[in-house]
Amino acid sequence: MNQRLLHIITPVKDSLETTLQTIESIMNSDFKSNFQYTVYNDFSSDETTEKLEIVSAEKGFSLVNLKDITTHPSPNYLLVLQMAQQSALSDGAHLLIVESDVVVKQNTIQVLFDAAAELENPGLIAAVTHDRDGNVNFPYLYAKKFVGETVKTSKRLSFCCTLITHSLLETFDFKNLHPEKSWYDVFISHKSVELGFSNYLMTQLPVLHLPHSSRPWKQLKYTHPLKYYWLKYTKRRDKI
Repeated sequence: MNQRLLHIITPVKDSLETTLQTIESIMNSDFKSNFQYTVYNDFSSDETTEKLEIVSAEKGFSLVNLKDITTHPSPNYLLVLQMAQQSALSDGAHLLIVESDVVVKQNTIQVLFDAAAELENPGLIAAVTHDRDGNVNFPYLYAKKFVGETVKTSKRLSFCCTLITHSLLETFDFKNLHPEKSWYDVFISHKSVELGFSNYLMTQLPVLHLPHSSRPWKQLKYTHPLKYYWLKYTKRRDKI
């Protein structure tokens, strides 16, 4: 039986429409235990911040406005991960990341939580992502060949909708992550395997993913890839 607690986080940078869908889906989940849900507002607009404060009061989740903590410009994924890790460790909890362009189903959280107790030595457990038509989409295109199964994988797991087990949180300190990177899913995926854990992708547990709604310039990766990579390297964006 899984006796762990669960902390859930959503990092937010504007994209208010999808963010509200993410929050609504999490708060309406059929989860058998209480969970702690925190939205980390990473220098969103005043309009988004005001709306998040209203929704937080209405629905009862915690809202952390990073502008009250740091002057470092967005993205602040490193700070979010470090804060969330310490909070989860202090409560003996697993940590579930659901990003602000993801909509979970009512059973998603419970299935991921149960899997942490059922799978062999898990470090990361992820739900596969689908588009609005029900097709597997980025970043899990490699998983199209797996249908309706839980796959042990050494490939990168995105943080779209991924549970980091308490055991991995205890083993690897996020203070050791590279401070100049922007995103950490690739590194932590590989570090988990390096430390002897197993990572799992649940292809029978799809979530809706609306890629890069919070950072529209990243859509260029699919529509104008040359411009995307020019911005990536000249503006030093999107470092993984």
